[in-house]
Amino acid sequence: MSYPTDLKYTKDHEWIRLEGNTGAIGITDFAQQQLGDVVYVELPEVGTTVTAGQVFGTIESVKAVSELFAPVSGTIAEVNTSLKDRPDDVNSKPHETWMVKVTLASAADADGLLDAGAYEALLGQ
Repeated sequence: MSYPTDLKYTKDHEWIRLEGNTGAIGITDFAQQQLGDVVYVELPEVGTTVTAGQVFGTIESVKAVSELFAPVSGTIAEVNTSLKDRPDDVNSKPHETWMVKVTLASAADADGLLDAGAYEALLGQ
């Protein structure tokens, strides 16, 4: 799999698509493959403060419940409410299906994230 170059990645298999001082966050194709069929996503409310590297929600599949880690610090600006009815979008469109949008506390937070090439190298591809 080739990973989109317009995203930044974490070693915990989350991605962020930056647009100005906002970032949309989801999980990578690798992560959704490891999870299997996603059946539920628990996300924070708008206005919640998140910290880079800390848990901001959970994702439940037929195999397990896994924690979601924030790639940046900031405030939840929007939550993808369609995931309540269609959590399997995470499986079918992992790099298009965002979970939350965050207003970044500092643009410098994204500097330490991986680009597509570095993430693919992390996976050993």
